[in-house]
Amino acid sequence: MANQTVPKIICVVGARPNFMKIAPIMDALASAPKPLQARLVHTGQHYDEAMKHQFFNQLGIPHPDMDLGVGSGSHAVQTAEVMRRFEPVLDAEQPQAVLVVGDVNSTIACALVAAKKGVPVIHVEAGLRSYDRAMPEEINRVLTDQISDLLFTTERSAHENLLREGIDGGRIHFVGNVMIDTLLRHVRQATPASQTLAPVTDPALFLGNPDGYAVLTLHRPSNVDNPVVLARLLTTLRGISERLPLVFPIHPRTEARIAEMGLSKLLDTPRIQRLPPQGYLAMLGLMSQARLVLTDSGGIQEETTALGVPCITLRENTERPITAEEGTNTVVGTDPAKILAAFNDIVTHGGKAGRVPELWDGRAAQRIVSVLCERLA
Repeated sequence: MANQTVPKIICVVGARPNFMKIAPIMDALASAPKPLQARLVHTGQHYDEAMKHQFFNQLGIPHPDMDLGVGSGSHAVQTAEVMRRFEPVLDAEQPQAVLVVGDVNSTIACALVAAKKGVPVIHVEAGLRSYDRAMPEEINRVLTDQISDLLFTTERSAHENLLREGIDGGRIHFVGNVMIDTLLRHVRQATPASQTLAPVTDPALFLGNPDGYAVLTLHRPSNVDNPVVLARLLTTLRGISERLPLVFPIHPRTEARIAEMGLSKLLDTPRIQRLPPQGYLAMLGLMSQARLVLTDSGGIQEETTALGVPCITLRENTERPITAEEGTNTVVGTDPAKILAAFNDIVTHGGKAGRVPELWDGRAAQRIVSVLCERLA
């Protein structure tokens, strides 16, 4: 039986972006300088079983102590279902704190349940702001921060955001980026791009090309749910592929939208290689060897900055401004002229050199656990 005098923390993981953030935290908790009991809850918001197990195995995440099996649904349905299934877990476990990461629906749902029951909430990756309330993730970020007791930030601008929103500075800790902990730990084990691409495409086109290749990811509703925006993006990207072939690991929802809108023909070229969603090590290998990356993903903006790979962000804003201010990221939106200008700058002049931001050194999780030991143990 577990020693009840040892503080217990429930750690929540819900969707694919969370896996890379929770892995180093679980590892650091297991070797904490003071005893802390960690219990891992997977809400099942990311419901692809094969992909879930692939990520857990590759990243060395322990098997979840509880899997809530929530699955898909609208934002309201998914958030409500996570809350409904998480409450009995909280009642049974009686933890001293609940730790949530990132900005997905599971983050705000579990934080709300904990806060209403008087259980302290710990938010990792706090204070990031796009200032675009049309993004569901922005709502999740703002609300989670307001009800959190400990807030861990990845960049100094996040600290300033929280102070402006009335958060007590004594609750905020600048620790660095746990996503980069995971990247630095696994980059040498990344799957070579040749291994990922050779079975599905002409290696000479992508791997034998002296100019290299680009990686594309696209999944934001603002990009893939609007037929005009999606058609404009795909037309621009097809034009880019004529100069630099594109590897496109395609999100199932994005693929469905492209088909529904009759836009599949825009991808019908051997210079755009569609792949199914990739595991972490395969995606890391593709990005690390790419000439550049085009994306609307927040996490990929951070990973490309850490890898030193130029990134073009297909969004009007970013909640990770440090990737553009100090890193390799250029935010261009969906205007074809701006996309092409950024692309041409990279392939012609190399784009931004960038630098790795402060405390993105692979030890963020250790700093988080050090604070938790001081506060909880």
